[in-house]
Amino acid sequence: MSRWLLGGATLTLRFSPLMTGFFVGLVMGDMKSAMTVTAAIQLIYMGVFSPGGTMPSEPAIAAAIAVPVALLGNKDPNAAIAVAVPAGLLGSYLYQFRFFLNTFFGKMIDRAVAELNERKMAFAIIWVPTIISFLLFTPLIFVSLYFGAPVIASVVKGLEGTVLFHVLTVVGGGLAAIGIAVTIYVIGKREYLAFFFLAYFMSVMLKSLNITMVTYAIIGTLLAFIFVMAKGGFSKSGGSGGTPAADTGAAVITDDDDDDDF
Repeated sequence: MSRWLLGGATLTLRFSPLMTGFFVGLVMGDMKSAMTVTAAIQLIYMGVFSPGGTMPSEPAIAAAIAVPVALLGNKDPNAAIAVAVPAGLLGSYLYQFRFFLNTFFGKMIDRAVAELNERKMAFAIIWVPTIISFLLFTPLIFVSLYFGAPVIASVVKGLEGTVLFHVLTVVGGGLAAIGIAVTIYVIGKREYLAFFFLAYFMSVMLKSLNITMVTYAIIGTLLAFIFVMAKGGFSKSGGSGGTPAADTGAAVITDDDDDDDF
């Protein structure tokens, strides 16, 4: 899996629904609605990772199909999540098939390494996976969007108000909370949970003020800066000419650094 040049770009597109939703909104001419729907889909995949290369669900394919369906059918983000879940599940099989195709070019890499040919190694490691991804993902996604998106949009529109659609909407709304919970579990630091609950209750209590996410990001950055200062994270940089307390600890820090160097 190449992480350089086009390979890195395709990797980012696969693992970030926000990037896929950005291009969908750009093509369809409705960036605001596309990013609103994509943000809801992104919450599902916040904690998704691929242990051993196994993807439980494919984020980019889910966004590439669900966002156009939501825009064409004028649906809310929860309805898009209901479409994104099965689409991402089917996309995971396509993701695994890509790895299967890459195995056929293993001998090409072995020969390039044996010959110490840098050009052949670059072609086999960087360009071959990129070309395979393009040939595998682009035609199939194009066909499913061209023929499937309007059909899926009409089906979703016809299910509006039914029990099935209500169940999918409720389940889709709960998946966002699961994505956040998985992210917190992966972080695994209990001392940071206070910041999570603080942010949650701030967003609930200040909802009537229509505060933007940029404002919340600035507040979070300031709180993080204060938290690091309270823990003494900046004592090394400010020890040379700072307060007496900082100067008192500077000698100890310097001695420890000298001992570590030798």
